[in-house]
Amino acid sequence: MKNFKLKYFVTTIWLIVFGLILAGCRIEIPKSDNLTNAPTREITDDLGRRVQIPAQIKRAVSLAPNLTEIVFSVGAGDKLVGVTSFCNYPQETQKIPKIGDTISPNIETIIALKPQIVLVSTSSQIENFTKTLDAQNIAYFVTNPQTLDDIYKSIHQIGDIVGKKEKADEIVGTLKKRVADVEARTNAADDVRVFMQFSKDSLFTIGKDSYMTDLINRAGGISVTKDVVTAYPQLSKETALALNPEAIILSDSEDNQSPNDAFKNSPAVKNNKIFKINADIISRPAPRIIDALEQIAKSLHPKSFE
Repeated sequence: MKNFKLKYFVTTIWLIVFGLILAGCRIEIPKSDNLTNAPTREITDDLGRRVQIPAQIKRAVSLAPNLTEIVFSVGAGDKLVGVTSFCNYPQETQKIPKIGDTISPNIETIIALKPQIVLVSTSSQIENFTKTLDAQNIAYFVTNPQTLDDIYKSIHQIGDIVGKKEKADEIVGTLKKRVADVEARTNAADDVRVFMQFSKDSLFTIGKDSYMTDLINRAGGISVTKDVVTAYPQLSKETALALNPEAIILSDSEDNQSPNDAFKNSPAVKNNKIFKINADIISRPAPRIIDALEQIAKSLHPKSFE
């Protein structure tokens, strides 16, 4: 689909900025009996909510591509009975019923699927939607990773929820070893000033609260927007002009193939330090984010990875 990757990421950004944008009438549907007479246990999500969930999860719905990827990575893809239309990895997601997109999931479809738990990212958190889940006695678990360590935590949490704790521990252990190898090859004294660009014309980038800021730091770079408030700010050309990055990373999409003109006199453009990275991989806090880390590190410090 034309512009799919850019559309997905810009959609995600606006959801993060306007997490409570959906308004409407409450939907009246007969209550689910998911928790009736079933053993439960308590977990705490990233919003600090204490959530009662069935002791054994057999039916789950994912409302974000990164959460879908995590569930599959720990070997519990068969427990997913519904995913969003943006969930396109791994290929097996094509066979799972779609519950709409991340902006406006179809609540009737979700309830009809009779999930025991709905996995939600903060960007998908919509007040009316979650109130309806509460009314139906359907548990929902919210993640909100802002650093690489938070992504490890999400993998642990979801692995525990779906009964794959040991596999989740194994995955996190492997990811940490790969990150340690990258960090051992880079030197803070050689850190490169980096601008991450998601949209050429609208100049969406990363800020203080984005896990990508941590990712760039671990890859031997310094995000020139690391102190900008919020996770995914939109900059003016005047602000961008003053950043003067030494390297520019482009989230690869049809409308983001070159840096904004504000950077035409920057060291990055003059020295042709322009790098592209798969939009899905960089925009999803899931195990493949370490692929992005390695790619960024090799782009910024090629001699260290020869």
